[in-house]
Amino acid sequence: MHCSACVVLIESELTDVPEVTKAKSSLANHTVEVTGDFGDKEPEHIARDLSEVLKPHGYTLSLEKQNHSVKWSDFRLAFPIALGFIALFIILQKLGIVNLVTASKVDYGTAFVIGLIASVSTCIAVVGGLVLSMSANFAKENDKVRPQILFHAGRLVSFFILGGLIGALGSTFQLGSTGTFILSFIVALVLLILGINLLDVFPWAKKLQPIMPSFIGKRVHGLKNMNHTLTPLLVGVATFFLPCGFTQSMQIYTLAMGSFLTGALIMFTFALGTLPVLALLSFSSLGIHKKAQSGVFFKTAGLVVIFFGFFNLINALVAAGIIPPLFSF
Repeated sequence: MHCSACVVLIESELTDVPEVTKAKSSLANHTVEVTGDFGDKEPEHIARDLSEVLKPHGYTLSLEKQNHSVKWSDFRLAFPIALGFIALFIILQKLGIVNLVTASKVDYGTAFVIGLIASVSTCIAVVGGLVLSMSANFAKENDKVRPQILFHAGRLVSFFILGGLIGALGSTFQLGSTGTFILSFIVALVLLILGINLLDVFPWAKKLQPIMPSFIGKRVHGLKNMNHTLTPLLVGVATFFLPCGFTQSMQIYTLAMGSFLTGALIMFTFALGTLPVLALLSFSSLGIHKKAQSGVFFKTAGLVVIFFGFFNLINALVAAGIIPPLFSF
C-alpha cells in the first residue's frame, strides 16, 4: 500500500464481501485485520478468496508478513525518463509556455502536471475503483455513457466551485507574507513526502504522509452502491474529499491564494489534469490502473514529484527572503 487511499479502497472492497463484518487496514504495517463468519474455511482459503476481491486493484493477501524489497533496477529506466520529463518542462518554461518555477506561486501548468501524475498514482486508485464499480452497477441496466459524463462533469464542476471557496476562505484570514510562506512550505513538504513514498524505498515515510479522516473516504466510496440517476454526479463531487495527498497539497495551496477565481482555476486545472486517464479508464475496457502498477512507472512519477516539491521548497524560501535565488529559470 502506498497511501491512505489504498487503505480506504481495501477496507471498502473487503466489507462489501457478504461474509465480512469488519475490515481494518494499516498503512504503516501493510496489514489488514478481517473479521467475519467464514464457516469452516481454513485461514489460507480465506486469504485466497479475499485476494480475488482485491486482485483487480493490484493487491493480494498472505498470512505471513512479506519482507519489503526495493527493486533498484527500476531506477535504470526511471531516472532517464524522469530527467527527460523534467528537461521538457524546463524548456517549455523557457519558451514561456509553462511557467513552472516562479518566486511566489504554483502555475496553472504545474497544477495540470501534478494532476496528470496524480491520475496514474496509487492515490487515484480509489477514484479508479469508484469509477469501475459504479460503471458495473449502471452497465447492468445498459446505461454506460451517461453515468460517466455525469461523474466527470461533477468532478470538474466541484473542483472549480469548492476550490474557489477554499481560495475565498483564505482571503478572510489575511494570511500575509508569513502565512503564505508557511502554506507554501507545507505544500512543498507534502509533495516531497508523496514523491518519496512513490519511490517505495523508505517504508517509514508512509507514516509522515498527511491523511484526511478515513470515515470521509469510506462514505464517499460507499456511494458507488447507490443506483440513483444522479449518483454518478454525486460521486464526482465527493471525490474532492477523498484522501489523496496530491489533492490535499493543491487544496492547501489554494488557501494561500485569497481569491475565489484563482483558487477555482487552480483546482479546476488540477482536476483537468486527472481527466485524460480517468476518462480512458471509465470509457474503455483497458485496465489502465493495472498496467500502471509497475515499479518503473511509480519511481519515475516519484522522482518528478520530488522535483516539484524541491523547487517549490526553494521558491518558498526565496520568496521569504531566507535564501537568494539559486536558479535563473
